Amino acid sequence: MGTNVPSDEELAASLDGDFTSEYADVNGVRLHYVTGGQGDPLFLLPGWPETWWEYRKVMPRLAERFRVVAVDIRGMGGSSRPDSGYEKKSMAGDIRALAEHLGYERINIAGHGIGAMVAFAYAANHEAATKRVAIINTTHIDESYQEFRLMPKPEEPGPHRWWLAFNIVPGFPEKALAGRYRIMVDYMLGLSLVNPDAVLPEDREVYARAYDSPEAIRSSQAWFQAYQQDIDDFRGYGKLSVPVLGLAYGGFFDYMRRVLPACGSDVRVVEVKDTRNYMVEEQPEAVAAELAGFFG
Repeated sequence: MGTNVPSDEELAASLDGDFTSEYADVNGVRLHYVTGGQGDPLFLLPGWPETWWEYRKVMPRLAERFRVVAVDIRGMGGSSRPDSGYEKKSMAGDIRALAEHLGYERINIAGHGIGAMVAFAYAANHEAATKRVAIINTTHIDESYQEFRLMPKPEEPGPHRWWLAFNIVPGFPEKALAGRYRIMVDYMLGLSLVNPDAVLPEDREVYARAYDSPEAIRSSQAWFQAYQQDIDDFRGYGKLSVPVLGLAYGGFFDYMRRVLPACGSDVRVVEVKDTRNYMVEEQPEAVAAELAGFFG
């Protein structure tokens, strides 16, 4: 892997606008976040295998109207990697503590992938501290995840989510991938990018560096290993009363349009075209416009 990967400080400074890379010790974890802009607070939570840098293309646009706070969630990137606390309910507590640390009583929050689950858990557990929540391409995990096949029939459409099982195997992924996580980054992006150039080699190196150590791989696995508790927690959540926006592509749009409205009393689901899972990077104009309109 390349050694000339810019630091988080350098990456933050490279964005249009006045963005800074900062840290806060809250809720038993040291969280790294990048912040800039003025206005209502808007927290952005990334997915796997990415970091806050996932939002680089939308942050300058959103910072024109909001105080943007893009967070490396517990176990990700520049944030610390405690031994426990990777249930999404606990990770939502991290974000609540960070918001309070920054002086915010109520926040807007958006998440993608694992970050979408944390954002949903934030709204479910801290509704009074939530203005609005946007869920990007990943609903909160529920029992349906346990129906995914490891050995699909030939006629079943992909993608087949083998990485969910891979990431709950203890001890193996860090042996297989430490020092070569770029393989996983390229595989996941290759699976889901309509335009491979939407995430450039230098951006992929940022992600690979963030996940390349055995400790980083172990902590990212912990997000998946907490899934059973997440399912149990989700079962106990009532309907969200705060406004909810879902952004999804194609086939997953149909699924989200069916599932997400049952989770809230004010839910809108929007299809984003010409993209798949990594729409924040592949269709940043569309994503930024939808987020700005919804949170504005």
